Amino acid sequence: MKYSPVQNYVNGKFVAASTSKTMEVISPLDGNLLSTVPMSTAKDLDEAVKAAKAAFPAWSKTPIKERVQVFFRYKYLLEKHLKELSELVQEENGKTYSEAVAEVEKSIELTEFACSLPQLVTGEVLEVSKGVECRTEHVPLGVVASIVPFNFPAMVPNWTIPNAIALGNCMIIKPSEKVPLSTARLAQLLKEAGLPDGVLNIVNGDSEIVTAICDHPGIEAVSFVGSTKVAKIVYQRATQNYKRALALGGAKNHLMVLPDAIPGMTAQNVAASMSGCAGQRCMAASAMIGVGNVDSIIDKICEEARKIIPGKNLGAVISKESKERIERYIGEAERDGAKILVDGRNVKVKGKENGTYVGPTVIDYVTPNMSVAKEEIFGPVISIMRTNTVDEALAIENANPYGNAASVFTQNGGMARYIIDRSSAGMIGVNVGVPVPREPFSFGGWNESKFGVGDITGKSSIEFWTKLKKSTTKWNPESGVNWMS
Repeated sequence: MKYSPVQNYVNGKFVAASTSKTMEVISPLDGNLLSTVPMSTAKDLDEAVKAAKAAFPAWSKTPIKERVQVFFRYKYLLEKHLKELSELVQEENGKTYSEAVAEVEKSIELTEFACSLPQLVTGEVLEVSKGVECRTEHVPLGVVASIVPFNFPAMVPNWTIPNAIALGNCMIIKPSEKVPLSTARLAQLLKEAGLPDGVLNIVNGDSEIVTAICDHPGIEAVSFVGSTKVAKIVYQRATQNYKRALALGGAKNHLMVLPDAIPGMTAQNVAASMSGCAGQRCMAASAMIGVGNVDSIIDKICEEARKIIPGKNLGAVISKESKERIERYIGEAERDGAKILVDGRNVKVKGKENGTYVGPTVIDYVTPNMSVAKEEIFGPVISIMRTNTVDEALAIENANPYGNAASVFTQNGGMARYIIDRSSAGMIGVNVGVPVPREPFSFGGWNESKFGVGDITGKSSIEFWTKLKKSTTKWNPESGVNWMS
């Protein structure tokens, strides 16, 4: 075991969980044992909530300009430790090193946005009648929780930690049990940056802790990122317990490729979108709809896909179970009549035979009723469907229950606008394979890709992590008693 057993982080210290039950943390790169992680109980969560509640009065009363100084220092520490953090992300998640670096760099950008929050939460004031002022201000909620997934061990925690905490909340974070090491290291850096004890707490575990978070009366709001199946459960359970909830689920993002698309640029974008992070991201392109004759573009996509080599510029998928599930989808498509143009099954990387790799896979002549066309595969696989018209393509895209992202590749601005206006997705790209908004613009999908109001990052997150306080003030008795006048 390369690292010490993972512990919970409560009140500024790493502490043992109240249970002896653990899970192994296995590196997807080579199958080696990295650590063990405790399956904490509701009792462990309660201790963390108590620590957060104790820290909240002082932290929430600290002026926001002082709170963000912690994140200025944290940003510097993320930059200073970029190589170390990237290697850790790579090791526990299976990404390539360059992808891990990009993830940590995105964490830096997210922190940078949090540092700007004093300029964005100034509130409003207006003299509404003679001598009477109304004002609004954003105030923190209290103790909040963030449940984060395995696919971005550093970035997704930083979707919530900087904004929620800079806005005055204290937080419980529950990392994925598959990748707990990065979150623990982030907690150490935040303490080094000057974050007071108890403001951030980590409770490791599985579904038992997720349920306990949704049920705990001391937690005011819950954010979640993961599968749609679990997102629905978390949203329903948290809101039934009268909490704010924002739950981001899965995706089935469609790329519409028109005949006038630039072949080289399109092929590079499609291949990068379907294979980046081994396809394990909710913004991955997993379905492509070719409109009309796009055979030459598909040929180029295959050329680009063949340049993507597992163990070199393609990372591993998270587990043996994931690898088996992805390859099962490919086999089902083949049996149903689809054509495998590039086959990524049965991949072995020399020297890393126990790693869980799936090669880039391009499947053509997929029909909308096939499982590879409808379900989130979460691997480096793209399923190509064919239509004659843009409206047929839109009908396929909009019939899928998800609504995270969609893209169109074309040189026709009017057609691009037509598709933007009619696509049922929260994030749309034009000649962009991964249409992730950059800060200050927020991240969030529609339909069964998101449950709750608002978005999890950017300006929109302010409304989720705070509540508005409105005050009306009158000091001039000479103006009479009717403040509405």
